Amino acid sequence: MTDGDGRSVDEYLATLDEQTRADSETLIAMMRRISGLEPTLWNVGTIGFGTYHYKYATGREGDGHTIGFYPRKGKLTVYLMDGTARHEGMLAQLGSHSTTGYCVYIKRLSDVDLSVLEQIVADSYAFIEAKAADGPIREILWKESA
Repeated sequence: MTDGDGRSVDEYLATLDEQTRADSETLIAMMRRISGLEPTLWNVGTIGFGTYHYKYATGREGDGHTIGFYPRKGKLTVYLMDGTARHEGMLAQLGSHSTTGYCVYIKRLSDVDLSVLEQIVADSYAFIEAKAADGPIREILWKESA
C-alpha cells in the first residue's frame, strides 16, 4: 500500500540506511506474523499494520494503525497504541530502550530481546483489536492507567 504521496513501503525502505532497513525488515516480518496483514505507509514514514477507528467525546475521530513503527537512523520507534504502562513488566525484560506514553524507542534491534518485543507487540495488537471490535474506541488508551 502507498502513502498520500504514492510511495510504497518498499520504496520507503529503499531510502533507509542499511542497518535501519535491516531492522525494519525484521519488524515488518514480526508484525506480519502478529497481524496477518501487509504493511501500509502512514504519514511521513510510519509503517503500520491494521486499522482501528476512534471517536472521542470532543468530536474528533479518525483511523489509526493497530500496530506499527517509525524507522529512523539510530532510533526505531515502536508504537503501542494501548500505551507503554500496560506493558511495564515485559518492558523491564526487553533490553536497552526508553519509552514515552505510547512509544518504545530502540536504537538497534540487537539491543533488545526480540521474543520479548514480539510478545509485547502481540499483546498490544490483541488488546486494540478487542477494544475496536465493540465499535469506535472512545478514549485515548495510552492515557489510561494500566
